[in-house]
Parts: sequence; structure tokens; C-alpha cells
Amino acid sequence: MPKPYPREFRDDVVRVARARESGVTLAQIARDFGVHEMTLTKWLRQAAVDDGERPGTSTSESAELREANRRIRLLEQENEVLRRATA
Repeated sequence: MPKPYPREFRDDVVRVARARESGVTLAQIARDFGVHEMTLTKWLRQAAVDDGERPGTSTSESAELREANRRIRLLEQENEVLRRATA
């Protein structure tokens, strides 16, 4: 899996794409920054969700869900160890 782009880089690319002049395509901006056009499209879509312009799960909510799921898995494992120890 390729290494993810830094948050600052993604924010800069999205800012440039949003402020583009008429006639400048997303493909041109993506090419200039060395990312795939679909990657830029996904970044723009996620930025719209994060800004509240579109419905969906924001980046912060997604991170909270990942952390909660990780914690649940850990607690389930600990519970299973305790259950086996008492049996």
C-alpha cells in the first residue's frame, strides 16, 4: 500500500483545486501536484463532508470510530482471557 500523503499537502491541493480559475481542470491540477485525478476528487469530496457542505462521516468522526472499535476489540480480548481463567 502506498504511503499516505501528509495532511498539509492534501489541504494545500484541495485549497488550490477549490480556488482554480475557470478553464483549469481537476486533471491539470492533479497532474501538477503529482497525484491521480481520482485521488484529488476523493480529497475534495471528503473536504466537503468535513466542512459540512455534504452529508457523511467526517475525518474526525472516522478517527473516533476507529479508536472506539480498537478499544472494543481489546476489551473483548481481555474479557475472553478472564472468562477462560475463571473456567
